[in-house]
Amino acid sequence: MRENLTDLSKHIKLKRKQNKLTQPELALKAGVGLRFVRDLEQGKSTLRMDKVNDVLRLFGETLGPVPMDRDKLITNE
Repeated sequence: MRENLTDLSKHIKLKRKQNKLTQPELALKAGVGLRFVRDLEQGKSTLRMDKVNDVLRLFGETLGPVPMDRDKLITNE
């Protein structure tokens, strides 16, 4: 799970830089707080999905389910 958060944080930071936005500009355009943008880019594990989607929408993206290899999951069975 942590790996996916790191991927998301790197993705957001890359998109922000590609669009020549500072963190404060991204926060303003997405309607979220600057602290949220900083937490998102640092890979904080407890973020509100609706706010993550507010940021992603600026880049024409959204969160959604991603297929994964179930054999790699650890079960308690």
